Amino acid sequence: MTLRRKTTGAAACAAAGLLLALGAAAPAQAAGYRYWSFWESDAGKWTYATEGPATARPADGAAIGFRFALSEDSADAAKPTAAPDFAAVCADVEQTPGTKRVAVVVDFGTPKDAPAGETPPKAAPTTGCARIDGKGTAADALAAVAKPLRYDSSAMLCGIAGYPEKGCGEAVASAAPPTGSATAATATAAEKNDGGDGPSLGLLVGGGAVLALGGAAVWKSRRRA
Repeated sequence: MTLRRKTTGAAACAAAGLLLALGAAAPAQAAGYRYWSFWESDAGKWTYATEGPATARPADGAAIGFRFALSEDSADAAKPTAAPDFAAVCADVEQTPGTKRVAVVVDFGTPKDAPAGETPPKAAPTTGCARIDGKGTAADALAAVAKPLRYDSSAMLCGIAGYPEKGCGEAVASAAPPTGSATAATATAAEKNDGGDGPSLGLLVGGGAVLALGGAAVWKSRRRA
């Protein structure tokens, strides 16, 4: 199943407008965001992807990961708890001409990460070996092993393997600290700080649309190597 779509300059502008709207709508005091983050393997370890899965084209032998979690900011974003072990995941899958094999790890997170009324469908991460077209994307690999996938009207990835059943990257509000307190001052300073690493933008199927991982619209930069 191919998830790539044609986009236009107008669509990109509309997506940028949506990002601004999401940032404006987020609570001033937020404990974090619930979203699926996207990871790639690097020397046997997970690292933030430098582009979204709709455009990332992993090579044969690569491993990609997705983790659902409630993260306070990009610095504490949770990685998949299963190692990016292509050899183990794809041991019984042979490469065929014109295709490539990609190990996919899906980590549903912990009960504390789950939206109200839902629980992670599996306590342990699931893995699958996707054999896709030689030019296929990470989004194609995910679709090959973790259906059903759910997207919102803006093509943002909201659910993997049916989880969560609803919602998409909501900001989770926390109680606002008393005005003038040290905590309030710290929060205000953090809101003004545009620096720091951010999670990979573009966890979506609409190739070219500038949409962030759920709620990550308020983070101004991406992690770069």
